[in-house]
Amino acid sequence: MLRTPVHGTRLDILEWLKDPAAHFPAQRHVDPAEHGVHAGPVAARLGVPRRVAETHLGLLAGLGLLRTRRIRRRTYYRRDEVRIAEVARMFEKGW
Repeated sequence: MLRTPVHGTRLDILEWLKDPAAHFPAQRHVDPAEHGVHAGPVAARLGVPRRVAETHLGLLAGLGLLRTRRIRRRTYYRRDEVRIAEVARMFEKGW
């Protein structure tokens, strides 16, 4: 995790996922607050191809900062608030 450079795009994604209903359009079949957001709306918000958004989301999920859930053919991402708080505490302590 420490070798991953801080990337403004990833910080933006984490910020947007705090309140997905405010930052992304409504999604069919799922509640973004409960299940999260799939890569399509994230890519549209960033103005990048879906694959680029999937890379950012995958990295954040790999670090444990996002939880994933498969619904139908899509993977939905939402923040893991417990893990984010743990990481924040580690950096506050000077780790």
